[in-house]
Amino acid sequence: MIAESRLRRVGVVLAGGVGQRVGLNTPKQLLKIAGKTILEHTLDVFDGHPEIDEVIVLMTPGFVTDAEELIRRNGYTKVSRVLEGGASRTETTWRALSALGERECDVLLHDAVRPLIEPRVISECVAALDRYEAVEVAIPSSDTIVVAAPGPRGEIIRDIPDRSRLRRGQTPQCFRLSVIRAAYERALADPEFPSLPTTDDCGVVLRYLPDVPIYIVPGSERNMKVTHPVDVYLADKLFQLAENTAPALTDEQYRAGLEGRTVVVFGGSYGIGADVVALARGYGASVHSFSRSENGVRVEDAAAVEDALARVYAATGRIDHVVNTAGVLHMGRLGEAGQHTIEETIGVNYLGPVNIARAAVKYLMETHGHLLLYTSSSHTRGRADYSLYSSTKAAVVNLTQALADEWACQGVRVNCVNPERTATPMRLRAFGDEPAGTLLSPAAVARTSLDVLLSRLTGQVVDVRLTR
Repeated sequence: MIAESRLRRVGVVLAGGVGQRVGLNTPKQLLKIAGKTILEHTLDVFDGHPEIDEVIVLMTPGFVTDAEELIRRNGYTKVSRVLEGGASRTETTWRALSALGERECDVLLHDAVRPLIEPRVISECVAALDRYEAVEVAIPSSDTIVVAAPGPRGEIIRDIPDRSRLRRGQTPQCFRLSVIRAAYERALADPEFPSLPTTDDCGVVLRYLPDVPIYIVPGSERNMKVTHPVDVYLADKLFQLAENTAPALTDEQYRAGLEGRTVVVFGGSYGIGADVVALARGYGASVHSFSRSENGVRVEDAAAVEDALARVYAATGRIDHVVNTAGVLHMGRLGEAGQHTIEETIGVNYLGPVNIARAAVKYLMETHGHLLLYTSSSHTRGRADYSLYSSTKAAVVNLTQALADEWACQGVRVNCVNPERTATPMRLRAFGDEPAGTLLSPAAVARTSLDVLLSRLTGQVVDVRLTR
């Protein structure tokens, strides 16, 4: 419930673009990167932000139904309406403002194709609206900006402004509803407005309500706008490198989410897997652990994996979460590796997750459950002396994102935990003793794993970092 002492806060996601500059004949906000559409990534942030009360989506004409299906599938609780956008950014914004009614509120207008918006920026915008009626998000310009003018044989430089005073505008752009609506009413009454170079909402306020100060909230270099083909590639890589996090839960939330649920852990005999088993059991889950040393189940053996899951289902009648922590790490040059080493590394680290995914999906579809895999920080760049390990871990990241996409319609979530260096027996065998305090504990990784299992995340690589 919204406290009577404050205004409601509405996030307006402007998704009315077509994507012609990206080379698409469908809206670019429906393009998939990192396992989800751009629109879903953006809505994840706004719908999940604790300081946003309501979300409205303005969608490209002809694609409202597509957006509504994404919202239904993801279970977004704050999205109240999907409206058809206009022929221009100005018309789309005006439709949103008109739909908000007469009741005063704070409005955060955000480009749907800025999917890397950070919750911190939204929080700072909300705080700024307590003191100002208009807020812009901007970052300093790292490039020199030149003012061009026509010359006899092409453009020439007319001026070079002082870079220290220049900022690059981003979104959200945030306003008191009455202020931005008054600015647009004056703009739309001005016959010269359509030909003016004003392209954003703060520009409308600056021109038509010049006495209203516009406060600047520091943005982020990551808050890029997906406009050109290269932006799609960059955004996808930024998502892979992002430190995605699941909200840390309380003991009561763990128990509410796990009690009476069935959790299957492959690789549960030691290390991270053993701690996942102990934690989940402690919160009331029915946990079933399988590993080569514990009960002879090898993840690279598809039949053994299928049999293990079938036995659990027969005993419990449901499987809610499947976790795979099984892995092997062999050090050495690829050219010096024996065939057994190559086959075991690929079999356990990559074929294992594939086998588990294939066998588990039919059970997870029944419960709208969760498959949790694990990667390594080496997935972002191949490392000498453990090329097989790092390349198989990179494959697991791609598998996670692909399966999240494939299984979204069935309500099955797939995520990947990326722990920093962790004090596991596998690491000890490969690297020997390392200085105390430089490694994560398996228990810390296990707790984050439960946070992810009980979250709404899907298609994400969730980092676990050592607190220093």
